[in-house]
Amino acid sequence: CVHTCIQKCLLSVLSAMHLSGLETLTSKYGDPIEIPCNKGQFKESDVTLVKWKYDKDGNILVKQLDQNATISTDVNYKNRVSIKKDFSLIITQVTMADQRTFTCMLVWKEDILEYPVQLTIYKVPSHPQITNLTTAMAIGKPTMLAQCRTEGASPAANITWFKNKTPLMTDGAAIKINTNVDVDETRLSTTTSTLEYTAVKGDIDAKFTCQVQHIWSANMDSSPLVFTVNYPTEKVNLQVVSQGPFKEGDSVTLKCTADGNPPPSSYSFYIDGEKKTVDSNIYTLTNVTRENTGDYKCSLVDNEDIAASVPITVEYLDVVLSTTGKIVKNPGESLEVTVDVNASGAAQTSWKKGNAKLNSLPKFDKLTYSDSGMYECVVSMAGLKETRTFELVVEGPPVIKNLIKERGEGMTKVLKCVVEGSPKPTVQWSVNGTSAESAYEHGKVTYSIIIDPKGNLTVSCTASNVLGADIKSINVSALVEDVTMDKQDQKDEYSDQTTLAVGIVVGLMLAVLAIGLAYWLYMKKSRQGSWKTGEKEDGSAEESKKLEESQSQKADV
Repeated sequence: CVHTCIQKCLLSVLSAMHLSGLETLTSKYGDPIEIPCNKGQFKESDVTLVKWKYDKDGNILVKQLDQNATISTDVNYKNRVSIKKDFSLIITQVTMADQRTFTCMLVWKEDILEYPVQLTIYKVPSHPQITNLTTAMAIGKPTMLAQCRTEGASPAANITWFKNKTPLMTDGAAIKINTNVDVDETRLSTTTSTLEYTAVKGDIDAKFTCQVQHIWSANMDSSPLVFTVNYPTEKVNLQVVSQGPFKEGDSVTLKCTADGNPPPSSYSFYIDGEKKTVDSNIYTLTNVTRENTGDYKCSLVDNEDIAASVPITVEYLDVVLSTTGKIVKNPGESLEVTVDVNASGAAQTSWKKGNAKLNSLPKFDKLTYSDSGMYECVVSMAGLKETRTFELVVEGPPVIKNLIKERGEGMTKVLKCVVEGSPKPTVQWSVNGTSAESAYEHGKVTYSIIIDPKGNLTVSCTASNVLGADIKSINVSALVEDVTMDKQDQKDEYSDQTTLAVGIVVGLMLAVLAIGLAYWLYMKKSRQGSWKTGEKEDGSAEESKKLEESQSQKADV
């Protein structure tokens, strides 16, 4: 009892105590905290009594020298406090209720000292939560977009709205932000912010976020919010979906689009001057012709003034070739070929004969066998191509252009019969031998035969086709006889020419003999009727003798 009275007396004189300056200490919500008593500068043996209290009358614990601490029955602290040797107060799991002033009172020697500490508790707010979210906003119309909320903060958190990372501020017109802070019974605050926004067309695909800001944590952003922006149609666009150029028989698909959101579900198409309303933005023209060339239009169903148009051209290419199919002509005849082109644009024309390219339109003033073949005319324009063909056949009966003989190997001879005609002529030889033929080109073919003549013979070459026949012959002699007759030439192929030359020489010799005989008869007659002297006659006789000798020498030749 005495001890208690002494303690009360000591406490009653607190008003006379020495008070130190107020110290401030901060702790995180839920963590333990150690509150020092004059920073632990007193020795335990020098202190008679220590008392911790809060606010004005809230007792927490008392500790006397050499005794255990006595903890008060205060429900706020009886299970959460303890004291260290340096008289520091330990509080576990601090709450917002611990945000107050704690005072350490010491009886030290003859002084009573008091050390107050202001404890501040902070708590980080929750991540932002988006509620009351809308899905769309209309241009020019204020719309409540969303509400951003954060809870359990101390001190209260702040919320800022952003659009594309740019902070939004209330302007009283297009932007209105309303922020409320509520504190619950645990002294923790909840911050709520709502955003009312009037959209413009530039807000399409804009990203809105709300950011929670707190002194004891980093800024926390919500997930981006993207809203559908609705606005009326101001213009439409008409495009041709199908890939051009278009030719007759193609299908052409038109697509009408509007810049409004949401877009119209129906459109009006104007086809050949006729209005057609469809529950789609697609219209297809099928099996188009050149008559479908023109301007096409689409518009809104309820406003024909908002419209768009596009031109469509259907390309066409008509080609008429004067000559078609199979044309049969005779050599020497003429053939005129013309091409008539009717096209929607400039066309290019090219010609081929077989696989060979021709430089121009084929012209046939005088046909030959080499003109035969398949002709192709190709006319092209703007992705269109037309091909026309005709086959020209030049036909005629066989004509043997040449029949020759050449020396072969050993005792053989080679006969060659050059034939022109169409269809391809065939050849029949009048003798047997080894035959061959060349390629048939441009109506001409060469047939050859190898023979071994044993004597003089005449060989015939007979050429024929369905249109007629031709025959030629050639004299062929044995090789030994050719050598005898051709001593000066040594070329058997010229034997006929040599025979002709010999005949000419013999003829000349006979003519000389005839002239000489006539002269001799004349001189003889002159002698018989002469009136001249014997000397003259002797001279005439001598001249006559020389003439006879000369004629005799020529006859030997």
